[in-house]
Order: sequence, then C-alpha cells, then structure tokens
Amino acid sequence: MWPIVFIMTDLINEYYGKRGIRLLSLMAIGLISYAFVMIFGAIQLAPADWWVTQNQMQGVPDMQKAFQVVLGQGMMIIAGSIAAFLVAQFVDVFVFHFIKKNTGERMIWLRATGSTVVSQFFDSFVVLYVAFILGPQLTGTVEPWSWNQLLAVGVVQYTYKFFMAVLLTPAIYLASMVIDHYLGKETAHAIKQRATQWN
Repeated sequence: MWPIVFIMTDLINEYYGKRGIRLLSLMAIGLISYAFVMIFGAIQLAPADWWVTQNQMQGVPDMQKAFQVVLGQGMMIIAGSIAAFLVAQFVDVFVFHFIKKNTGERMIWLRATGSTVVSQFFDSFVVLYVAFILGPQLTGTVEPWSWNQLLAVGVVQYTYKFFMAVLLTPAIYLASMVIDHYLGKETAHAIKQRATQWN
C-alpha cells in the first residue's frame, strides 16, 4: 500500500501542485479520522455477558478488557498516523517544490525520490513516538516504549521506505511518461507549469 501512495503523491504533486496535495491530505485525514471515531465508539459499547467470558478457557479472563487494550492502542496508532501524515506531507511538498524550483521539469527522480526520502524520515519516527511513547504516557493503559525501542523500529521502517523510494523511481518515470503521452506534450507541460504557481 505504501509504495502506491508514494507514487500517487509525487504524481499529484507534479501535475496539481500544492493544491492537489492539500486536497489529498484532507481526504486522507477525513478517512483516518472516521476509522478513529468508529473504533472509539466500538470500545465504548457495553459488552454482552457471553462476550466477556467467552475465551476464559484460552487464558483470556475478560475479552472486553483485551478488546479495549488492543483497539485502544490502535487508536493511538491512528492518532500517530494522522500526525505523521500531516508532518510528512508538509515536508514532502516543501522539499518537492524547492527542488522543482531549482531544477525545472528536469530531474523528476531527484524531486520525487528526494522529497520522499526526507519526508519519510519524519513519518517513520512521528507515528512511533505518538503511538508508543506519548499515547501510553497519556492513557496509562500500556507501558511506553523506551527510546531504544523507538529508534530500533524507526530505523528499520525508514530503511525500508528509503530503499522502496529509490526502487520505485522508474515507476514514477513510467507513470509520468504515460500521463504526458495521454495528455499530449504541450498540455502536460502547461499543467505542470500551472502546478508550480498554485498555492
């Protein structure tokens, strides 16, 4: 899923600029927030008697408590995802357009891959901090991660994202060529120029 988002974000940035990314970001935050509300509502529902004791034979004395702990942690992951997404999108758009301003339409690989490599550094660590350090400190439901745990997991996540960004660079070129061919060279150029001017 993440590689598709990487390609889509860079293509929207290329053809629709900051305005397109802003709309995409608002839509994504709306969908993530919807999931947050649904999970919160599910946790608040009063459980049926059979639900609470149904897995005692498997070593789960209270299914509702287990449900609350698992989904409650999931809520902090969703909150962390929203925070990380916002930070990463802001950084991605800034770096993308900074590089584009200095290179024009040349070197799509540099602005697409460069902006992703920088923004995903923030994404990798913000989500972990909110979900596994800040969230547990605020809720007191589970033990917060240590900084060593956060760094270990964050480095692995970021390394994966870094290599995927590099490996997917040809896909960005391929998608851009297909779009340019479909639109026609002059139309595609005009759209890209307009994308750099929209705020």
